[in-house]
Amino acid sequence: MIMKEAVSAQGITKRFGKVEALREVSLSVACSELFGVIGADGAGKTTMLRILATLLLPDSGKASVLGIDTAAGYRQLRTKIGYMPGRFSLYQDLSVEENLTFFATVFGATVKENYELIHDIYVQLEPFRTRRAGQLSGGMKQKLALCCALVHKPELLLLDEPTTGVDAVSRQEFWQMLQRLKSQGITILVSTPYMDEAVLCDRVAFMQDGRILAIDTPAGITRLFGSPLFAVRATERHRLIQALRSYEHARSAYAFGSSVHYTDRRATARPPELIAWLRSQGFDEVEVEPIEAGIEDTFMALMEEPATKGERGHG
Repeated sequence: MIMKEAVSAQGITKRFGKVEALREVSLSVACSELFGVIGADGAGKTTMLRILATLLLPDSGKASVLGIDTAAGYRQLRTKIGYMPGRFSLYQDLSVEENLTFFATVFGATVKENYELIHDIYVQLEPFRTRRAGQLSGGMKQKLALCCALVHKPELLLLDEPTTGVDAVSRQEFWQMLQRLKSQGITILVSTPYMDEAVLCDRVAFMQDGRILAIDTPAGITRLFGSPLFAVRATERHRLIQALRSYEHARSAYAFGSSVHYTDRRATARPPELIAWLRSQGFDEVEVEPIEAGIEDTFMALMEEPATKGERGHG
């Protein structure tokens, strides 16, 4: 029987004292899927990944990974999972080569037998193989951590904010690596605070305050945005934002690049009316352009919805 789900979480709740880190979280990840969990700090991403990695027990709900219960089968699971925590957790005083050999040995593997899996990544590290891990750049530490998570050939890769704090080029290279790993049949669940990384996933889950707001493909997520959206440009951008937010028909207005993204409550809103109103507020040179909602626009809109509406999309 071929297993179709690599990860299944049902009603997961986790508290730390009075803080409810996860609130009845449910999701599923298909085998060989690249699944993203998007949310700001404190959304619950790390807690969820630590439960799936068998490092934490949920207070209620159930989670299974590769068909195995994460609580009852944690010993069996740890040989099948590659986990890369948010903080660099390798041995700073060991060299690149020593770290890799150590982690392979822990899992009863060797670097040689699984070298083909990490070759594309390790080839960039090889010139620094005798350098201590603590002396590597942020991008190189990231690559080493990924190699150590992969060296035992896991079936599932759990990555907790792997691109936080690294430069744009390293981020791009990292996602290219993930696509190559996915093509080799490895299931990947990655968390990130960066909205632009959401579009690189097969499906994404938006998290806020321990809840999942929506689960869908990147294209499906943006279809959840149901209001007219406009890019507005004028001088005095701060005053423009304040003015738009005071408009009687405004749903939201926030800075986005060189413009302000404005959402209207009415389905029939049109640029000429908005331009006329802004001119009445003392803005002379105003541009208003209807635009399609992106991932970040949709996330902002979902965050503003009452929590009682529950999860949108499909898991």
